[in-house]
Amino acid sequence: MPQLHSIFASLPELTVAGVIDILIVAFLLYQCLMVVRGTRAGHILIGILMMVLLYGLAVWLGLEALRSLLSFIVPYLGLAIIVLFQSEIRRTLARIGRKRWLSGGFRAPESIHEIALAVEQLAAQKTGALIVLERDIGLRTFVESGVRLDALISRDLLLSIFRTGMPLHDGAVIVQKDRIAAAACFLPLTTNPTLSRNLGTRHRAAIGITEETDCLSIIVSEETGRISVAAYGEISYQIPLGELVQRINRHFDVRTAAEPGWPAGPRAKGESALRENEPLERVHR
Repeated sequence: MPQLHSIFASLPELTVAGVIDILIVAFLLYQCLMVVRGTRAGHILIGILMMVLLYGLAVWLGLEALRSLLSFIVPYLGLAIIVLFQSEIRRTLARIGRKRWLSGGFRAPESIHEIALAVEQLAAQKTGALIVLERDIGLRTFVESGVRLDALISRDLLLSIFRTGMPLHDGAVIVQKDRIAAAACFLPLTTNPTLSRNLGTRHRAAIGITEETDCLSIIVSEETGRISVAAYGEISYQIPLGELVQRINRHFDVRTAAEPGWPAGPRAKGESALRENEPLERVHR
């Protein structure tokens, strides 16, 4: 008891600033754990923590041989963390930079319905497609990996790009604001071990680009013709056509009267009174 009393007596007085400090540190640690949760990095982090705990245990118990061995490894753990967690660190910094502290950020493409109409026809024909909509984080690196187009968005152009056998069929189309920036772009594949092994390359690329940036990916399966949407490292399958435009609007923070629970008001530019599962051709006319 006297030892515990001396330990508590040596602790600094808990103030409001101290509470705020503790909460901020706890929040940062929680965010770090959320970044590596469900990934290979989580197991690597556990291994590193085990080595640190083993080193502390060796010092406490006086195990000189073990302590001497680990003393050559522990000092390099900081460098190992940077190398092993480079993708997670990059993703976290990108999420921090994604916050629009001073500006309103990019707006949703005004040609949403041109994209939706193209996706509808591609799904009906079971033609594989991958369309990436840029938001706040620039995709210039990935644009440069493909064929530059810099063209206005149109349904016919998108259908021509993804037509089977055409030179630009493989790869992704990247949309920046209201223009098709490039086609046949190469995207990073996700390495998330929790995803199904039956997931194709197109879907993995769609998820991978959203893990590193805040873009929205629209995927059409060439096997089933089903539409999927990926954002923030997560993917939703079998999206109805009537929900596609709403998901794009929500991703770009475009509030519309059609959204349930949102305040009624004037329609955003490029929006229509699209109802779930309603054919897009009827709305377009």
